[in-house]
Amino acid sequence: MKIRRPRLPRTRAGRRRLVQGVMAGCVLALLPATWLYVSTAGRLRTVADVPRTDVAVVFGAGLWDGEPSPYLANRLNAAAQLYKEGRIKVVLVTGDNSRKDYDEPDAMRTYLTGHGVPGKRIVSDYAGFDTWDSCVRAKKIFGVDRAVLISQGFHIRRAVALCEAAGVTSYGIGVDAKHDATWYYGGTREVFAAGKAALDAVFEPNPQFLGKKEPGVARALAAAPH
Repeated sequence: MKIRRPRLPRTRAGRRRLVQGVMAGCVLALLPATWLYVSTAGRLRTVADVPRTDVAVVFGAGLWDGEPSPYLANRLNAAAQLYKEGRIKVVLVTGDNSRKDYDEPDAMRTYLTGHGVPGKRIVSDYAGFDTWDSCVRAKKIFGVDRAVLISQGFHIRRAVALCEAAGVTSYGIGVDAKHDATWYYGGTREVFAAGKAALDAVFEPNPQFLGKKEPGVARALAAAPH
C-alpha cells in the first residue's frame, strides 16, 4: 500500500495561503505564553526584595522516596528563609495526596519544620492537584487574598497569572534550579501548559475537589506574633 505524501499547493496564491496559515497557527500557539508574560509584568521578585506578606504558598514538585525532590526542596528553602527573616507569617503547602502512599503536603511540612518553621505556622492543602486547583483553593477554601508564591522560574509566571485570575493578589519568587533534563522538560512543558492556563483563567472551572472552607490559615495568622 502506497502512502500518499501531502502535496504542496501548485499556485503562488496557494503557497502564500499555506504560509499565512502556518504563521497564523504559530501566532495563536504563542498567544497564551505572551499573555503570561504580559499579565505578570512587575509581579516577580526575589527572596531579598519581595514585599512583606502574611502568607506564602509553596506548590508541590514531586517526591523522591517520600522526600521532597531537589526542585521542591529549593522552594521550601526559600519559604523557610522568608519565615526566618520575618517576611511571611504562614506557609500554605499545596500538593498531591491522591493516594495513601504519596503525600506531598506532609513531606513538605516535615521538611519545613526540620528547617526552622514551626508546625503551627504551616497549613496543608492536600488537594492541590494542579496550579489552578491550588490557586482557587487558596482563595475559596483557605481565604487567602494576598500571597507570595514560590516555585521554579519556568513555572512561576503561570502560578502568578492563575492565582491573580483566582482572586489572589500575588507576587512570585522563581527560585534557582540546576539546568538539568528536568529543568528543560519543565520549560518545554510550560509552553503547552500556558494554553490550559489561559483556558482556566477565562472559564474558571471548579477544582477537582473544593469542599468546605478551612480556617487553618486564619487561625495560624491570629496566633502569629504581630
